[in-house]
Amino acid sequence: MYHAKSIRTFIGAKKFDESRRFYLDLGFEEVILSNKMSLFKVNDNLSFYLQDYYVKKWCHNSMVFLDVDDLDNCYSDIKEKDLENQFKYVRITSIKLFDWGREFFMHDPSGVLWHFGQFNKLN
Repeated sequence: MYHAKSIRTFIGAKKFDESRRFYLDLGFEEVILSNKMSLFKVNDNLSFYLQDYYVKKWCHNSMVFLDVDDLDNCYSDIKEKDLENQFKYVRITSIKLFDWGREFFMHDPSGVLWHFGQFNKLN
């Protein structure tokens, strides 16, 4: 049996250079793989591929969930970056409460929906 090391999604970019700047400003580290693809990392095990490829229907139906340990701190950090005023299509919601925990949502410049969430602690 093998040991899985990570799982990565591929997301598209309508304007590749703008999306690259967005994810760098958001705090990800970029590893350029080619002139049409980069790997964006939070750490060695949390990453995704950004491609210079855009299909509106695909991007507007793509979702990524990032589980964080302190949602309030994450939310404050992202709001302080003022991404909504720097990138035309970026939208960030307020924090919402659900049965399973809390989360807020962010659309990237290409319409990809990010969920930033924190699960309830099990007692």
